[in-house]
Amino acid sequence: MGFNLNSHWCNRWNIRDNFKCVLLLSPSAYYLILSSMAIPLAERLRPQTLDELAGQEHLTGTGSILRKAIQQGKIPSMILWGPPGVGKTTIAHIIAHTLQIPFYTLSAISAGVKDVREVIEKAKLQSGSVLFIDEIHRFNKGQQDALLGAVEKGTITLIGATTENPSFEVNSALLSRCLVYVLKPLDEDALKNLLTVAIEKDKELSKRRIRLKETGSLLNISGGDARKLLNLLEIVTDSVPGNEVVITDALVMDIAQKRVTQYDKGGDQHYDIISAFIKSIRGSDPNAAVYWLARMIEGGEDVKFIARRLVILASEDIGNANPNALLLANATFDAVNKIGYPESRIILSQCATYLASSPKSNAAYLAIDAALAAVKQFGDLPVPLHIRNAPTQLMKNLNYGNGYQYAHDYQQNFSEQEYLPTEIQGTAFYNPGKNAREDELRKWLKGLWKEKYGY
Repeated sequence: MGFNLNSHWCNRWNIRDNFKCVLLLSPSAYYLILSSMAIPLAERLRPQTLDELAGQEHLTGTGSILRKAIQQGKIPSMILWGPPGVGKTTIAHIIAHTLQIPFYTLSAISAGVKDVREVIEKAKLQSGSVLFIDEIHRFNKGQQDALLGAVEKGTITLIGATTENPSFEVNSALLSRCLVYVLKPLDEDALKNLLTVAIEKDKELSKRRIRLKETGSLLNISGGDARKLLNLLEIVTDSVPGNEVVITDALVMDIAQKRVTQYDKGGDQHYDIISAFIKSIRGSDPNAAVYWLARMIEGGEDVKFIARRLVILASEDIGNANPNALLLANATFDAVNKIGYPESRIILSQCATYLASSPKSNAAYLAIDAALAAVKQFGDLPVPLHIRNAPTQLMKNLNYGNGYQYAHDYQQNFSEQEYLPTEIQGTAFYNPGKNAREDELRKWLKGLWKEKYGY
């Protein structure tokens, strides 16, 4: 079956399963023409009004900004940002259905600049047209730029849906012309209510005697994703013969077999979890560190990516408080490159728990950043003559290296001479951290330099 774009009331419903469907969105009704046996439960229960929408009360509840905008018939261009299955596509369709306005849908996965321009040309002939772009973060800069003029002039009202942070994935020019609404994962009450609505009101499920004895596994596997929850409920009920179904955690886990961890190596979840991992180690919590490590491993994260971050952290957050940390992290990087999964999980765990349990110092990190700031502030200051290299007679005649004191010729292998350019003499870039090892370094440096650097 085809998709008729000639009528501005015509729109394809977003159906991801093994059937085809055409939805004609008209002022009076939805007409579904099916070319297969059934629509998935999540589609059968897709809300038609804001009052039917599960969760997102902060956006759609009484008195909320989005509800007021819809009631007033004045919809701004917007980006709907949130995890899968929380209502982004549904909200877009509710807006179109409620306001009875020309509504176009494009998927950023398959659409290009030509498709965008075709919709814009149609919208010029129809006041108040809305263009919904699913997964807008997949549009490249050129595709996003093609929207700018039409959005700015009001030719179209843009509704973009994304699971990724729009600050990173939507170009700033387009983002500045849109409001960003953040959708949250559905909480336990909303998910349980969805299950009840499905069992009682769905025309297929309501024909059977379904009892929710336990819901823990359903809720856990869904991860706040309404679509995943409803599809799993349908799979479970379809797997049980007979008219009576008693849903237990054991039944759900047996059918689901294994929870698919939500971990997109190219998306926000990737960065959120590595952030949690690093911050747990920095915060000296080996238990949290090994949990987030397990999340990455279960999600199939590249061992080299994890190991590289451990090497960086060993210097940035531990440094001279425990110099062995860098040695272990570097050895870990070498080892996991040789070993790979699944055994590398043990090596990563050893390193992560050791780093988390080590004393912390960011003094080396702060030192180099302070030195870089000085370079930017003062530019290329000349090297003091006495510590310049003098490989030729001409350089020696210019006093290069003249007066240099070879440290090993002096007591304690130290000579109190100046090593910094004149303009920044006495500047302390390195301030040893407050830990046992760096306290020793501080005392040693104070003994050498006395009051010069404030040690």
